[in-house]
Amino acid sequence: MPTALITGASSGLGEQFAYALARRRYRLVLTARRGDRLNAVAETAGKLGAEATETIPLDLARRAAAHEIFTRTQAARLHIDYLVNNAGFGTHGSFEKLPLERELEEIDLNVAALVAMARLFLPAMVERRAGTIINVASVAAFQAVPYMATYAATKAFVLNFTEALAGELAGSGVKVSALCPGPVRTEFQAIAGQLSDRMPAFVYLDAETVVAQGIAAAESGRSVHIAGVVNFIAAQSNRFFPRALVSAIARRIYRPPAA
Repeated sequence: MPTALITGASSGLGEQFAYALARRRYRLVLTARRGDRLNAVAETAGKLGAEATETIPLDLARRAAAHEIFTRTQAARLHIDYLVNNAGFGTHGSFEKLPLERELEEIDLNVAALVAMARLFLPAMVERRAGTIINVASVAAFQAVPYMATYAATKAFVLNFTEALAGELAGSGVKVSALCPGPVRTEFQAIAGQLSDRMPAFVYLDAETVVAQGIAAAESGRSVHIAGVVNFIAAQSNRFFPRALVSAIARRIYRPPAA
């Protein structure tokens, strides 16, 4: 049976990826920090059609965590056919005031863990000449975002890294795609310390819609998918307007009240 591994699967996009792939009868390996939430997602996924589920509660921001996941799947003789690198978080505020350790943790999770997971599970996909990797980036990957400087920079890395991998793997049978959502109503805003009213309501997409678009884009072989028409237009802004102007607009949107 095909097996999908999803990081950050305890809520938001990761949770919806679990449900969507469960409906496609995948065996699921779910990982995130919160074991109780993972178990709840696994139970629901089983009811939706997942052939089997396994949960691995751990913190992927730890450099050894990706290797631990790989070792566990190898020991269980699980061949990962579908990898969703979704785990990540954002911070919000004046960079000079944000805790350094939290910024470094953000880089470790959003960038280092994603690279490690791809590097560990990709060789077997290439050998089998089949597989899918979806890396969750963001519409923020297309521009600098004042007051979310580290987050936007990590997502720019994810976007460029994914496009490069897709180019390397052309004709290999392995599909690699970057999913770039804009605002989605998940726990992300609370973790980042953002106010939910910074964007008009029509900009927000629900997580289920974003996931469905991401899966369809990967199936069609698209290396990048920007979810939502408004987000697509916003992502193209750097092509039509000076970067300084785009950055100034983002600065007004994301500037904390106390800044």
